[in-house]
Amino acid sequence: MTETFDAIVVGGGPSGATAADDLARAGHKVLLLDRAGRIKPCGGAVPPRLLKDFEVPLDQLCARATSARMIAPSHMAVDMPVGDGFVGLVDREVFDEWLRVRATANGATRIDGTFEELERDTDGTAVIAYRPKGAERGSEPVRVRGRVVIGCDGGNSGVARASLPVEDKPRFVSAYHEVIESPPEGFRGFEGGRCDIYYQGNLSPDFYAWIFPHGDKTSVGVGSAVKGFAMRDAVARLREQTGLDAFKTIRVEGAPIPLKPRKRWDNGKDVIVAGDAAGVVAPASGEGIYYAMTAGRLAAESAGEFLRTGNAAALKTARKKFMKAHGQVFMVLGIMQWFWYRSDNMRERFVKLCRDPDIQQLTWESYMNKELVRKKPMAHVKIFLKDTGQLLGALFSGKSKEGASARP
Repeated sequence: MTETFDAIVVGGGPSGATAADDLARAGHKVLLLDRAGRIKPCGGAVPPRLLKDFEVPLDQLCARATSARMIAPSHMAVDMPVGDGFVGLVDREVFDEWLRVRATANGATRIDGTFEELERDTDGTAVIAYRPKGAERGSEPVRVRGRVVIGCDGGNSGVARASLPVEDKPRFVSAYHEVIESPPEGFRGFEGGRCDIYYQGNLSPDFYAWIFPHGDKTSVGVGSAVKGFAMRDAVARLREQTGLDAFKTIRVEGAPIPLKPRKRWDNGKDVIVAGDAAGVVAPASGEGIYYAMTAGRLAAESAGEFLRTGNAAALKTARKKFMKAHGQVFMVLGIMQWFWYRSDNMRERFVKLCRDPDIQQLTWESYMNKELVRKKPMAHVKIFLKDTGQLLGALFSGKSKEGASARP
């Protein structure tokens, strides 16, 4: 006989572990199916609001960043101090496992295995077929029934492919990073409390590269949507130019990172997706942990309502609530990425803009609180005027260059 769970959560990253934890705490019979050992490339930054909203203790932080440094194509560096607060940094290998352990401690059943198929029983109930960890490829999969299935299995989600419209596949940025032994404090300007972000076309033609400290480890990575771009070579160049090639590589990871929420998160029946599977990684910044956990919680709330009422329309509320809270931020960040990341000329102007104290303050307040800051209207006007000036300057500069190249 096939065991039946109230909810099967596929994927044990921040989104899936959060969903499983919330549903288990609510008294539901939950299976958390996780592909053991899978870690995605990630800078590991988390805002203070995440620690509060999801009851994450401070000892889960491997470092605290009190500033960020933006590096332009010309190597001009702009420091952006956080102010009175800090940005937390987690090691995904440790943090994700802590979230999974918490979910099991609160009642979820955890199985390490790989999702293979979403099937249907004779009565229409969803059946998840999976291969347990250590089982040989081609062996008969194990099958479990679930009244509701939550797919949190990454940007290339198997659950989404099996249950959601094919045409709704999100746009991806490929990400790759190398986790290395951290250099000593002060080594060639390295600071354990500062995140460095490189806006340089040779490191990423359409996104950015990063150096994020994690205590005794450091993440050195890059993202790009350009097919064929050699990200390993880009990371090697970054490590060479910063002297970090002298330090031991601990592990390397790569994964597709979606930068646009799916138009639909549920199948209208008994399946819903969250996290990267739902496309909730912020454009421009690539931030995903907070949004993944938020989506996981909203998916759990929707699934819980569905389990209580049997009304499949409840599954739609997760996306509606998420977009109401964060859709505007995603739209603004998407426009920013499209406009500022298109060339080294624009990247140079963008980093220069980041010198402005008003921009720095509004950026940090929006990041820390996870909402657009609506106070200080004159500061927004000032920023708008500066952005407009940069835009006009870029346009006229481009026209001037075109005219010069057209002359005989």
